[in-house]
Amino acid sequence: MLLTNHAKQRIVKRLSKRRKLERVYSALLDFLKNAERIEINEKITIFTDKRKSLVCTKLNAELLDFNEVLKRAKGINEAYECVFWGKEKFAKVTTPKKFLKQIPEGRYYFYINKEKKVLYIGDEPPLLAITFRPARRKERTLKGKTTHQASTGTTYMSPNGSS
Repeated sequence: MLLTNHAKQRIVKRLSKRRKLERVYSALLDFLKNAERIEINEKITIFTDKRKSLVCTKLNAELLDFNEVLKRAKGINEAYECVFWGKEKFAKVTTPKKFLKQIPEGRYYFYINKEKKVLYIGDEPPLLAITFRPARRKERTLKGKTTHQASTGTTYMSPNGSS
C-alpha cells in the first residue's frame, strides 16, 4: 500500500503521532489488522474499524518475475520511498538497488512512479491510500455488505495517482 502525502499527514495526526516513515507504516499495519475491508466499486476500497476509515484506490501494476523487477529498477540511483508488501511488510527511503537486496526471489506485483519517487513490490496488487478520516455513519453499520449496498459517494483523484 502506498500513501499520498495527504494520507501520510492524516495517519500521523490520527494514529502514529510521528513522521518517520517506519512509524507511519507500523501504525497503518496495526490499523489494518483490525479493519474490515469494504469494496465500494472496482477502483475504491475502504478499510474501517468503525471509528476511522482509510480510503484507497487500486493502482495499475504488473506481475513480474524478480529478475524483471531488477531490470526495471536498474539504473535508478536516487532515493525512493520503497514499499514491500509480502509475508513481511516494510517501507524504507533508500535506493531501489539496496532495497531489492532485502527481498526474496519470486513473482511480485511491481509499481513505480518516477515522478513521485515511489516503488511498490508485493504479493497483492498495490493500493494507494487517498485519505484517513473518521468513519461515516454508513461505514459504522456495514457488515460485509455487497458493493451496491456499501455506496458512500464518489471519490475523485488525479490521473497521476497522488496528491
